[in-house]
Amino acid sequence: MTFDYAFILGTLPAFLRAVGVTLQVGLIAIGTSLLVAVLNATVLVLRTPYLQRLVAVYVELARNTPLLIQLFFVYFALPALGVKVSGFAAAIITMTFLGGAYLTEVLRAGVEAVPAAQLESGRSIGLSNGQLLRYVILPQAGLLSLPSLFANFIFLLKETTVVSAVAVPEILYTTKSYIALYYKTYEMLAVLTLICVLLFLPLSLLLSRLERRLQHGQFGS
Repeated sequence: MTFDYAFILGTLPAFLRAVGVTLQVGLIAIGTSLLVAVLNATVLVLRTPYLQRLVAVYVELARNTPLLIQLFFVYFALPALGVKVSGFAAAIITMTFLGGAYLTEVLRAGVEAVPAAQLESGRSIGLSNGQLLRYVILPQAGLLSLPSLFANFIFLLKETTVVSAVAVPEILYTTKSYIALYYKTYEMLAVLTLICVLLFLPLSLLLSRLERRLQHGQFGS
């Protein structure tokens, strides 16, 4: 068996567009998931009973149902209820739903790691709950949570391959399309593997470096 390198070169423009879609879906989902997590962390810090229970139910539901099932529900079941969404919108909604739950747990752990003495000091100088949250809790919780946040960001980027199931033209969808049309299975799988390595390996190395710097107290130096 010989690789058809000419065919691979001919598919590169399509794969570059697919990489763009993958990054677009992933980065939007990361941003919206982080927003959901910050809102949920705020609820947990303010200790509003009913909202706390609602956040707990959301986190358990999101983390204990597969992303593919969530995606199918949004894309196929919601139209039956009169809510029609595109494949791209369904991808963002479901990845935000899942990612928000994971990042909520990350920030919750970060919030719990903030020393109680700092909260008492903030209250002693007259800071309100909102000011404590903005100036003391969230900045420190965010810094303490950085390695876990970055790990979950990479996880969400990898999960973009699932959205090929609703015809979002990201890298896996493009790979399957070329295999179905031209039967160039080995060539397309090689391209897919190479793209994944080039996308995710630098991010993993960056995460490892960040963790080492935090362990040695060098972050920001």
